[in-house]
Amino acid sequence: MQTQNALFTTPPSYQLPKLKTLPLRDQPAYRVAANASACSLAELLAAVVGGEKQIEIAEAVLARFQGDIHQIQRAHADELGSVRGVGQVTAIRIKAALAIGARLTDYGGEKVQINSPADAAALVLYEMQALEQEHLRVLLLDRRNKVLEVVEVYRGSVNSSQVRVGEVFKEAVRKNASGVIVVHNHPSGDPTPSPDDVAVTRAIVQAGKLLDVDVLDHLVIGQGRWVSLKERGLGFG
Repeated sequence: MQTQNALFTTPPSYQLPKLKTLPLRDQPAYRVAANASACSLAELLAAVVGGEKQIEIAEAVLARFQGDIHQIQRAHADELGSVRGVGQVTAIRIKAALAIGARLTDYGGEKVQINSPADAAALVLYEMQALEQEHLRVLLLDRRNKVLEVVEVYRGSVNSSQVRVGEVFKEAVRKNASGVIVVHNHPSGDPTPSPDDVAVTRAIVQAGKLLDVDVLDHLVIGQGRWVSLKERGLGFG
């Protein structure tokens, strides 16, 4: 027979979701609508997550990935979905939001003009530093060094025995680009050019002269860093 105390056990206290404790003007969705650029990463992430527990879930994601947006970007959807409260649908929503941000390559519909290696690096660094394989991409430029398109021409180890130089210029010739900037990433995070990087650059520069397409630079992208082979005099003889 149960005792009276057992029958009337006090239920665990219910804690309101943090969203419910905030005035409307301090809630993530309201803050994003008012001025997204002034929001913290936690607020932006909470707005993407949505739902009553959005703040707690956003905090859990940031805690899991040490508050590093690049770690979140690199994480597989399954890894994100394993965080308490996230799930597969929300994980996909987060990945989609990050992918949209990574594809922003222009402002107000105007083409980006490349005036320096730093301009080119800024265009691709955010996305390419998170790639888990080596990708080789080409920025196609018009006569004013404005970006016509960024095309991916190769995925895998970038070395002189595997990269077909003709593929680097295929889209440049088809779209009548005046110049190109070649970019590839090092998944290790160290952008130091390898001997193969220099050999590939030399072959690409020579082919560009034959095709009358100016090879302006070859950038190697690392984790938050990049190297211009042209600035270092590597492969541009």
